[in-house]
Amino acid sequence: MKVFSLSLLSVTSASPAQAALLGTAQDLSSFSFYQRGSVGEFMGFFTKTVAERTPANQPSSVEENNYKAHVFRTAGRNGGPGLAAVMITDLEYPYRPAFSLLTKILDEHAALANNLPGAAGGSLGGAASAFSVNPSQAAAGGLPPAQKGKLEATLTQYLTKYQDPKQADTIMKVQKELDETKIVLHKTIESVLERGEKLDNLVERSNALSAQSKMFYKTAKKQNSCCVVM
Repeated sequence: MKVFSLSLLSVTSASPAQAALLGTAQDLSSFSFYQRGSVGEFMGFFTKTVAERTPANQPSSVEENNYKAHVFRTAGRNGGPGLAAVMITDLEYPYRPAFSLLTKILDEHAALANNLPGAAGGSLGGAASAFSVNPSQAAAGGLPPAQKGKLEATLTQYLTKYQDPKQADTIMKVQKELDETKIVLHKTIESVLERGEKLDNLVERSNALSAQSKMFYKTAKKQNSCCVVM
């Protein structure tokens, strides 16, 4: 069992939803050195896609090739942005520790949503121009760089701790039991896309993926195995 990625994003309440990455931590040590760049880009692409296309307040798991994205998204207040926590694992990783961790992350960082651009009464004012003169903050999804660094340090700690779900489970015994029947399971990412949308088209149009990563995706798809785990 393996956890590859753990991320926190802001997601707009408008339709279609738009997600911005606030912080992420990845463990790509199980991939070959030459694959890690492309794999990392696809983890980010997969994370953003499921965050935008799964409903708020509905824990979901989405399978794609040899990976599973567990996602839990909260609704924003008064039309402001909400948060989404996304964990990408292999197919064997159990649901309970995954969603217990996502719930924990959302609870611990709930106040972030009130200070993001677009939040009602947020300290950043909500206007796009409010931080357009600060590229580093805009790149951090609206978070000051220092706050982003602190968030990613926390995510890295959780990523390491939850590699062993049995060890993490001792922490969760004091938490409320997760009702796994409420988790919506999707066997492919296509099932969460809009009618008529295809993953191939999203990959081709994505500005977040380099030409090398797009070619890697096409090659991996032909082999019916995206990214070989060493």
